[in-house]
Amino acid sequence: MECGRIVRRMVVFVIATDWKLRAGVRAELRELGIEAMGMDSVDDAGKAIARNEMPGAIVLEATGELMGGAGVQDLVARVPTIVIASRTETVEIPQGAEVMYRPVSVGEIVERVRKILKM
Repeated sequence: MECGRIVRRMVVFVIATDWKLRAGVRAELRELGIEAMGMDSVDDAGKAIARNEMPGAIVLEATGELMGGAGVQDLVARVPTIVIASRTETVEIPQGAEVMYRPVSVGEIVERVRKILKM
């Protein structure tokens, strides 16, 4: 790694308040040999990126709690992001994110991540 340069690696940040979603996606990705880090907030992802831990992709649950911060659009602009949204909850989806609407299976989410990572 060059000094000061952020290197993208085979890691996926799974940011969700729904622990079942977070745990399921992480477990399936790990079965495929992809490192997956569970996070409770977009701020956690921002801190990891500040430490030069740049993910290859992000899975982000669309909740008012997670989508309300100013860093969401910046994150989506920097990293390919899949937003898991509900058709009934009104949450602004960041421009540039791929959206999957519930009900969606963990397998479908993982398959979309694999396409982003070109696996």
